[in-house]
Amino acid sequence: MRQAEVHRTAIVEPGASTGHGVRIGPYCLVGPDVRLEDGVTLHGHVVVGGRTVIGENTEIWPFASIGQPPQDLKYAGEPSRLEVGRDNVIREYVTMNPGTAGGGMVTRVGDGGLFMIGAHVAHDCRIGDRVILANNASLGGHVSVGDEAILGGLSAIHQHVRIGRGAIIGAMTAVDRDVIPYGSVKGARGTLSGLNMVGMRRRGVKNAQISRLNHALDVLFGQDGTFRSRIEELERDCADDPLVMEIVDFLRSNPTRPICQLRGAGN
Repeated sequence: MRQAEVHRTAIVEPGASTGHGVRIGPYCLVGPDVRLEDGVTLHGHVVVGGRTVIGENTEIWPFASIGQPPQDLKYAGEPSRLEVGRDNVIREYVTMNPGTAGGGMVTRVGDGGLFMIGAHVAHDCRIGDRVILANNASLGGHVSVGDEAILGGLSAIHQHVRIGRGAIIGAMTAVDRDVIPYGSVKGARGTLSGLNMVGMRRRGVKNAQISRLNHALDVLFGQDGTFRSRIEELERDCADDPLVMEIVDFLRSNPTRPICQLRGAGN
């Protein structure tokens, strides 16, 4: 196992922790409360500050700013944290902020994500595994993003919004309502256009399962009864279907949140 390699122009402040095989390139700055796990690479001109942990084999490219104080006027210097998982790729000019007292004191990023140029992860966000934020996609505070979700370039997610697992957000889409798992949302003010068909097929979801999910959307956004009664219908009729029940559980978990409606649905 190789010890950390630190370029002579980089500054690693006393107290910082670096694992085996860490590489810190030219003109990087690593703060005193930072922990870089084994195999982390900072390519150069990277700033990592605050109480931040960067997981194994994560790679951060020039001019990224990770762990600096949140852009929240209520933040009063509380000792909040940023926890970034393993095997992430964090490209140029990405910003990630730690949590606040109003959001549980921690921002968490999962494993295997790709954060393209200029993407922003605000305070108190919860990001799952294998998530992609394309160029300049921005998350407001307290946003949660499920595993394998994809956010298109220049998309903007309003604070407290939940993006379900496997969902996709189109480029230049503003989202101010929750997005159900496997949903596809696009438009200037995001509306649900159906399912993330490409993403599901890439993950090997069978056509029969996709048909059941399409039927679930028809029921959920139909005109019969109340929205609550339609959720109950899905829960009753699809209890043995794990993907449909994932949508039901998502809606049940926070019933007061507004959700992106299906385009053209009679709601």
